Amino acid sequence: MSSLVVTGTDTGMGKTVFCAALTTALGARYWKPIQSGLGEPTDSQVVSDLGVPSSMVLPELYKLKTPVSPHLSARIDGVEIDIEALEVPNIGGPLVIEGAGGLLVPVTDDVLYADIFARWRRPTVLCARTELGTINHTLLSIEAMRTRAIPIAGVAFIGTHSEDTEATICRFGRVVRLGRLPTVEPMTPRDLDQAFLQNFDVSYFRRLLDD
Repeated sequence: MSSLVVTGTDTGMGKTVFCAALTTALGARYWKPIQSGLGEPTDSQVVSDLGVPSSMVLPELYKLKTPVSPHLSARIDGVEIDIEALEVPNIGGPLVIEGAGGLLVPVTDDVLYADIFARWRRPTVLCARTELGTINHTLLSIEAMRTRAIPIAGVAFIGTHSEDTEATICRFGRVVRLGRLPTVEPMTPRDLDQAFLQNFDVSYFRRLLDD
């Protein structure tokens, strides 16, 4: 299978930073199929800045200007997103694929990211905040994944430690607790890689790639 999908409960919650660390740890390639918003560094640029060689970053299929959900950004840009073109590329090695925002973000007027992930049937890591409100958001995301039979690899928490919150989510959600990526300061490739290796079992992700 050789590919993992990374999604999140929300936007702007550290998912791209997690992807950068995971991609480096696995010696994988990184792919963000659709990028919305070109006014700031793209997610592909961010993972490169965080240590993923540019040669290991696949180009986006769609680069849209406005930082809103892809369906609206594409409409503003006059672009039609071809859902059939959104297939996992066969690159002959491990690949980390990052979605945009959360699972129920519209890609077109008729298709959500969750619908695409359901079609791909790849192991999917759900990134979740540890802040107030995350229990509800994360459990709803897990239900959305189960409804569509998206393979849930587990939940990766991002932020400050909150033992009860993390344990509660994994107990009610019946999911694997993958670990927690703390705030990394300074945010250098070396410090990020070290934080990831200290808090996650890389061998678990490797086994997912081999399944």
